[in-house]
Amino acid sequence: MSIRAVVWDVDDTLFDYSSADREGMRRHLDAEGLLAAYSTPEAAIVRWREVTEQQWRRFEAGDVTFEGQRRERVRVFLDRELTDAEADDWFRRYMAHYEAVWTLFPDVLPVLDALATSHRHAVLSNSSIHVQDRKLRVLGVHDRFEAILCAAELGVAKPQAAAFLAACEALSLPPHQVAYVGDHPEIDGQGSADAGLLSVWVDRRGGTATVELPSGRHRIAGLSELPAILGADTRFGAQSTFG
Repeated sequence: MSIRAVVWDVDDTLFDYSSADREGMRRHLDAEGLLAAYSTPEAAIVRWREVTEQQWRRFEAGDVTFEGQRRERVRVFLDRELTDAEADDWFRRYMAHYEAVWTLFPDVLPVLDALATSHRHAVLSNSSIHVQDRKLRVLGVHDRFEAILCAAELGVAKPQAAAFLAACEALSLPPHQVAYVGDHPEIDGQGSADAGLLSVWVDRRGGTATVELPSGRHRIAGLSELPAILGADTRFGAQSTFG
């Protein structure tokens, strides 16, 4: 059967998270007087991302709440004992710098416009509704999606099949009529394929172009290639450069 809906990841798929996180953290650490503790701003940002990844894995495993992983990121990064309120305040100051540099990738609005009448749209993110609902509103695309589902509220995170199936259930569609588009080859690409969705991995940086994909999974360099995969009759039509 044809694909009737597209479920989207947000960070580094629609929203340029990596650039915003990097520049937002650089501004924050400069304002906090913390850059001097590192050899370069890049070294500080690498450390922040290492801590973020560690704590996010704990959240995915159910060992800590969404708010708890944020607080632990701050404590571990600063190597300092902080109350919950102190950690929350530090993270809130970071968020102000981070949000100031939020932006969509330039191919997002064109592809959403191209698929607006041919496909239904939803979001599935390993974040929280509080975070992603506001982000999508600020970026001006919230109304493009019928449903916005996030791991913190679902109680299950990608790549578990239950997360993807929850998105299909929200659309009242079987998995084989739904495509999932995300930037992570395992969490998004393999996870959605294992759940029975059409898997589309957006490999914007092309750093793993030699990876051979199993049958039924797709890799694209940018979202302009998506309509061709979905068989949509739009102005886009270029075949994927990755096959």
